[in-house]
Amino acid sequence: MLGAAPKERTNSARPNVLFIMTDQQTASAMSVAGNEYLHTPNLDSLAARGILFRQSYCTAPVCSPSRSSLVTSRMPHETGVPHNEHQQFDTGLPSMGSLFRHAGYETAWTGKWHLPTSYPKESAIPGFDYLQPSTRPERDFSGTIVDAYVADSAIEFLTSAHATPFLLGVSFHNPHDICGLPSEGYPEPDDGKPLPPLPPNFAVDPGEPEFISRQRKREQYGPENTRTVGWSDDQWRYYLHRYYRFVEAVDVHIGRVLDALRQAHIEENTLVIFTSDHGEGVAAHQWVVKLMLYDEPTRVPLIVSWPGVIPHRVEKRHLASGLDIVPTMCDYADIPIPSSLRGKSLRKSIESPHSEGRPFVVTELHITPEEEGRMIRTALYTYVVFSTGASPEMLFDRIADPGEMNNLAQDPARRGVLEWHRRTLEEWMATTGDGFQAECLGSAAG
Repeated sequence: MLGAAPKERTNSARPNVLFIMTDQQTASAMSVAGNEYLHTPNLDSLAARGILFRQSYCTAPVCSPSRSSLVTSRMPHETGVPHNEHQQFDTGLPSMGSLFRHAGYETAWTGKWHLPTSYPKESAIPGFDYLQPSTRPERDFSGTIVDAYVADSAIEFLTSAHATPFLLGVSFHNPHDICGLPSEGYPEPDDGKPLPPLPPNFAVDPGEPEFISRQRKREQYGPENTRTVGWSDDQWRYYLHRYYRFVEAVDVHIGRVLDALRQAHIEENTLVIFTSDHGEGVAAHQWVVKLMLYDEPTRVPLIVSWPGVIPHRVEKRHLASGLDIVPTMCDYADIPIPSSLRGKSLRKSIESPHSEGRPFVVTELHITPEEEGRMIRTALYTYVVFSTGASPEMLFDRIADPGEMNNLAQDPARRGVLEWHRRTLEEWMATTGDGFQAECLGSAAG
């Protein structure tokens, strides 16, 4: 249901911009998204003051590649960051920080950066002043510890005087702490909350692409545990239980930052955008963490709020991409949007719910130079193709099969749909210089 019409802006003052990001939060991991197994009152409240996009996708289901897209509006293969490791981030690209700083904004960032360093020791990162917490925690790689300090830094910044409008990035670590859980076993929960049920799409497709079957046998990705072979149903349920607790923990710190914004009396002139770098497997298809092109690791929450300017509603139809964050910020801040950006401003989708919107989004998966995948999500379908292995394609009817349980890639009745998605992906690859190769696609575009 649509909320009240947005008020016209009565002055030319540019808004402050507060960009809040979590790490590894799937789109369904909010109570406002209808999930009854966790409680996120602060994100729910933010969504109630703005627009919640239900069809928002990351550009890569991995931390650094997705983050590089969020700050540059370019695909990971263009930013020099296809992987978490061995990355060469192109700091010469127009970026969130550089665009706003050039426009006269004060720009600052606190929390996880990961391009390449997670928590830089130096005083600045490209385009931003990097805010070091007053007391630096000894363990940077635990959200349970570091997120409180990230919120503290953000609060200190928000409650200080500012001579110009500001752009503040607040990047929390959790619910990423779930990545350390698979090796910890599954003791009985001690918080009195019941274990959530297994998801409806928990079963593994016996005919899944060989690429996916091979990835299930991997022990870990970097320092993160990924192997789940032999898990019992209770172990899967405990995993979900712990994941939801990590989401609830970061929601508390998000609430602290939003409270500071109100206490500083600048909420009415601040554009707030919340998202996550990528999703989480949450036991769908018996998958954990990231590194796959199913819906759960690729679809992320996206909330855009500006009291009195952006209407309240849940946007279920329009697609959004991590590429769209910077253009949307620029649009509302009256900053020219460079033509080199791949994303599109979401302002038209926000203000005109019956407008056409973007026709598709694309997500990349780079595991090794030889093991890659691409996903294209359109209004009605998701198409996935992998670089190696038998049966490398998947096609899902997202209206009839939202859990992606029935692969239609070999269905003769959907041959035309399959070929249309192949061609559209190939055109995008040619446009962006993506050299991804798969036998079922044409020549490499790069």
